[in-house]
Amino acid sequence: MNNDDLCYMSATEALAKFQARSLSPVELISAIIHRAEAIQENINPFADCYFDEALDAAKVSEKKYQNPDNYHGQMGQLEGLPLAVKDSTPIQGRRSANGSLINKDRIDEFSNPSIERLLEHGANLFARTTCPEFCWLFTCHSRMWGVTRNPWRLDITPGGSSGGSAAALAAGAATITTGSDSAGSIRQPASQCGVVGYKPPYGRMPLSPYNSFNPYVQIGPMARTVADTALMSNVMSGMHPLDHTSLSDTCILPEHPLDIAGMKIGFSTDLGHYDLDSDVEHEFLTSLQCLKDAGALIEDVPLSGLSEMIELSHGAQEFEAHGFLQDAIDNHSDVISDYVPELLETALKYNAEDLQRSKSLSGDIWQQILGPIFQKYDAFLCPTVATPMVPAEHWQTHTILVGERHLTDTEITMTALFNHFSRCPVLAVPSGITKAGLPCGLQIVGRPYDDMTVFRVGTALEKARPWLQTPESRPVL
Repeated sequence: MNNDDLCYMSATEALAKFQARSLSPVELISAIIHRAEAIQENINPFADCYFDEALDAAKVSEKKYQNPDNYHGQMGQLEGLPLAVKDSTPIQGRRSANGSLINKDRIDEFSNPSIERLLEHGANLFARTTCPEFCWLFTCHSRMWGVTRNPWRLDITPGGSSGGSAAALAAGAATITTGSDSAGSIRQPASQCGVVGYKPPYGRMPLSPYNSFNPYVQIGPMARTVADTALMSNVMSGMHPLDHTSLSDTCILPEHPLDIAGMKIGFSTDLGHYDLDSDVEHEFLTSLQCLKDAGALIEDVPLSGLSEMIELSHGAQEFEAHGFLQDAIDNHSDVISDYVPELLETALKYNAEDLQRSKSLSGDIWQQILGPIFQKYDAFLCPTVATPMVPAEHWQTHTILVGERHLTDTEITMTALFNHFSRCPVLAVPSGITKAGLPCGLQIVGRPYDDMTVFRVGTALEKARPWLQTPESRPVL
């Protein structure tokens, strides 16, 4: 088995080989580290790295697999899997800079409980992944970490804010990673890089204390397969005593869920609001045909009346960003990224009335539009990003030509609506490759807290359109 096969091996396959003793955790982490070092200069997906510690940890995992009777009760579900965690997520005793030089000396005193669970179950933390400053762009560059680029094409962004995690997976430089998502920051990079990302419903995965009461924000798994994403979700999810909002019920996702024969799935290409690149639309419709061939009933859902809610799904969060963005400019202007004043300028366009309007409008939208959709359909599908052609060093107000319109990346990312309706689980999966050779993706949106269905649909699509499993379907590095 060559290094490329190891680097793109799924987590579920790696665990099976560890248990069969046909692969060692040391072999896998060594291949991952070698790939990480090889791509760092050009793609730059990693922040802080812990390679030596990871190699030592892999040797311990190797002993556990070699002598399981001697380590009874000490073998985690993810034992020995190479894990990279987004730079914004706290891990006790480690630095999480949130992409900002303001935090370059900050060492966390506690761990995010979802990450803590991954580590307790044996995942081998070898690196942190890059994000833009304050996780506030749909691209991935900052003064702190430089420019992170898309493995499929270096002039294109891997997306944001979990861009480093997505880029590492697409480049075969990580087996599993994590991201966070308040407006699409897991799903948009997953789409840009051709990997899988999951925004769980609010409360499914416990959060850090500073954002656990923010219903927009979720932490979630990112991987190259739906099964790997489910594996991570099963470990991360569940009630935690230090997160008041975490759910008491558990949702265990099977590695091989039921098929989708007879399932009713609604879809919209544009949510009645977005302009879509023709290649993205073609790949999306091709994926829908695959689901139809698998036995699902697929119906187009004509939509209108969502535009104000989509804008306010961004605007409510922009309003709440006034304070920390103003503080960064007033007190740290010498170290912040050049685009931070632009972020504040955008945020100041929204006020308390917009925040209140977003709340009052939500009930109407759910009662009149989204609620009826989920009464009729088991799941709802739409594209993730209207075009992948976003430059790597794009700023928030820069525009991209889509059709005949110049649009910002906020106006082409089709995700924030489902952060506002945060109880809906959303699984982002690849939907194909454009003529320009860039990945595109779709979102599978479920009824509130119906995680199982979105994974059933994702598994069916992956079976029909496998993604990074063969060399010819991977980026040329």
